Amino acid sequence: MPGLTIGDTVPNLELDSTHGRIRIHDFVGDSYVILFSHPADFTPVCTTEMASMAQYAAEFEKRGVKLLGISCDDAASHKEWIKDIEAYKPGTKLTYPILADPDRDAIKQLNMVDPDEKDAEGVNLPSRTLHIVGPDKKVKLSFLYPACTGRNMDEVLRAVDSLLVAAKHKVATPANWKPGECVVISPGVSDEEAKKMFPQGFQTADLPSKKGYLRFTKV
Repeated sequence: MPGLTIGDTVPNLELDSTHGRIRIHDFVGDSYVILFSHPADFTPVCTTEMASMAQYAAEFEKRGVKLLGISCDDAASHKEWIKDIEAYKPGTKLTYPILADPDRDAIKQLNMVDPDEKDAEGVNLPSRTLHIVGPDKKVKLSFLYPACTGRNMDEVLRAVDSLLVAAKHKVATPANWKPGECVVISPGVSDEEAKKMFPQGFQTADLPSKKGYLRFTKV
């Protein structure tokens, strides 16, 4: 199984979906895309996740980020499942497409196979994987959960905000960072460069090593 991971280009697969035929690279275009898999239609944790992702869709859209789901059932099954997803959270509309992968070939190429979870025929099901893909079609961040553990959409949104801030300002975000909080200046940026890049100033943490590498600023 290909080990698709951070820095790798997502394969340009063409698949059926609830929105018709989709070629992944065309769908990404010049945007960021959250590509996320689910073990199967009409399953409990997946239903809660799909509804939650639908509830967050507007927040991702504000950031110019598209959503693209994938499950191992066909598009007709997905469309029936959407009725359950929307009924689970009344008032929620699932507007993003769900790719179909009944042959389980796409999930292998996308590194989304759960080694333990299998269907009645003994065929491996998709894992609960999420890739954040950049406009360059490369994986920027991945979450990998077993089928038994549902994702935290607040953390997905926080990770997206971190990636966007880092790409725009050439910084990194510290542990537990949230939008509006201080970011850290990359070690490859000298103090002189930092003064030009961040005219608002920065603060260097006073650490025993006195190396001056932990520098905080606002962006």
